[in-house]
Amino acid sequence: MDNISVFICDDSALMRNLIGRIINDVDGFEIAGKAENGEDLLSKLETIKPDVILLDIEMPKMSGVEFLRQRRARGITIPVIILSSIATQGAAVTMQCLDLGASDFITKPGGNSVSLKIGDVSNEIIEKVASYGRRRAIRNGKTVPDSEYFVHQAKLKEAARFVAQKKGDDAAKAAVTLSAQEKSALAHWMVPKSKEPAVITPERDGGKIELIAIGISTGGPNALREVFKDLDPKITQPILVVQHMPAGFTEEFANSLNNICPLTVTEAKDGEKVQNGHIYIAPGSYHMYVEHVGFNSYIKLSQDEPRNGHRPSCDVLFESVAKHFQNRALGIIMTGMGRDGAAELAEMRKKGAWTLGQDKDSSIVYGMPKVAYELGGVQKQVPLNEMAAEINRMAMEHQFK
Repeated sequence: MDNISVFICDDSALMRNLIGRIINDVDGFEIAGKAENGEDLLSKLETIKPDVILLDIEMPKMSGVEFLRQRRARGITIPVIILSSIATQGAAVTMQCLDLGASDFITKPGGNSVSLKIGDVSNEIIEKVASYGRRRAIRNGKTVPDSEYFVHQAKLKEAARFVAQKKGDDAAKAAVTLSAQEKSALAHWMVPKSKEPAVITPERDGGKIELIAIGISTGGPNALREVFKDLDPKITQPILVVQHMPAGFTEEFANSLNNICPLTVTEAKDGEKVQNGHIYIAPGSYHMYVEHVGFNSYIKLSQDEPRNGHRPSCDVLFESVAKHFQNRALGIIMTGMGRDGAAELAEMRKKGAWTLGQDKDSSIVYGMPKVAYELGGVQKQVPLNEMAAEINRMAMEHQFK
């Protein structure tokens, strides 16, 4: 197996070193290089060709935003993951970075205790480096494990450190080497096997579509941009979206989508009436679900415990749609790691709802749609570049006249 090579660009030497330690601790990752600003990065990319770049935004000489402009002008296609501040202004600039071609973002910790907080985002760094870097590495002819291999490896090491810490072992402070037994447990993720999908016999035939629900995670920001820009302005059904995203970013994300989508896109608010032809994005750190009162539907938000490790959770949304709309809905599951949304999309299918899943080749991570497909919850797998057309077709074909 080959390594995924990572370039780290941040003006903070401390941050470069901390992120470097995270990368070095993962079997299958390697550091291609480091730079302290965009100008330095551009210079080094003349000779170094990494699989993925981790990029700070605020840097002297050349900021992350200006680097992305130069990247586009020079035709550089290496995927870029933004290291973003969690401030409101940081959210707006982060969305600008997505507009300029960045693949995704990670909210890095701030303040004086950054070295203590970096562990809070280490798993997200590993997940996104694995996801975007893997696709680039494969295009470059490398052979690398499945993205989830790296995440499960990190989880095993985290558990090993916890055990060592409890024992007072010095190993808790050092890089953990996995045992032969633990490495054997990872073998499943080196080249994951596909299963034949379960067969679901719906309780009723699909009916007219009154609501569309979408669940999406890693790879979602750009995937939704591609889909939403091509939606038919004549779609009358409301669309509810759960995109795994931290608090403080979803309002700006909704605004950025609203700029390119022919339908109105907003961040959802608790208790608001669901309007036709309107797209609602679940706020970060809140579950979103739908309730019926009389002839109307209303959005509800909650901060109940995370589900499948997520809040918002796709399963929470799909569960409510299955309950209240049964066969009068369209459920869609798209790129993302793990299994959030898969079980309840299958439940939607059992109730007679129409369902779609993003296909393997176009998914940044074929995790959530893969599990949903294997559970029998996906009627049809669709490539990303055809998803908008398929949604348009089904929405128009099955809408109330």
